[in-house]
Amino acid sequence: MTFPFKLVATDLDGTLLRGDETVSDRTREALVAATSAGAAHIVVTGRSVPWTRHILDDLGYDGLAVCGQGAQVYHAGEHKLLTSLTLDRQLAGLALSKVEAEVGPLALAASRDGLEGEVLVGPGYQVHEGRLPYVFVEDASEMWAAPLNKVYLQHPELDDDALAFAARAAVGSLVDVVMAGAGVVEILPLGLSKATGLSLAARRLGVKAADTIAFGDMPNDVEMLGWAGTSYAMGNAHPAALAAATGQTLTNEEDGVAVVIERILAAR
Repeated sequence: MTFPFKLVATDLDGTLLRGDETVSDRTREALVAATSAGAAHIVVTGRSVPWTRHILDDLGYDGLAVCGQGAQVYHAGEHKLLTSLTLDRQLAGLALSKVEAEVGPLALAASRDGLEGEVLVGPGYQVHEGRLPYVFVEDASEMWAAPLNKVYLQHPELDDDALAFAARAAVGSLVDVVMAGAGVVEILPLGLSKATGLSLAARRLGVKAADTIAFGDMPNDVEMLGWAGTSYAMGNAHPAALAAATGQTLTNEEDGVAVVIERILAAR
């Protein structure tokens, strides 16, 4: 039995992972079946490598992963960064000043570059306690002391979509702005997306977009869903992801990725 796609690209949060940050046995078995039938599985996530590595290790994953919204191509088997794109900190500072001129003061966090890059959280930034490791800094200027992959924004009143829209309108020619999940609006290097990182990884694997099936749920997945020849938005997806995908599956809690893979394999 062969799988009709050479590459299965999956987002993590809201897609491959359930709400408790685990991958179900059913989804694990479906991915094993797809890879046994000739496909490669690649994780494509907004998380930087340090926030992704433990999940990859739990899956027994030893291939390429695209992390940091496309900024990092990581070889899980070799525990090595193959590519890493950083955010111009001077440009990011200018962008933030322009956004704050439009919407008022922001709470900030930042993801440092590298295999051990920490996420630094400034005053007022709301995090999910105990969910992922971070370092609190009382002086937000400390965030700018080393190379960064991205900066996170929060606003005391605007919701995620409204903040992303306002920020994009203010600085869209300087940096990219994405909404990646609840409470997660990010500033990225201009032109960076999951699609750019996935295309780099796919090129290394000798795979084309037409031979790729992708799964995602949030606006930061839009470019990836559009790049892949076939794509599915999860049942819990943001409207922007639903509009970008060629199909829709069930939610992450209902093993939506596995449902599609099983159906494809059953039809062979």
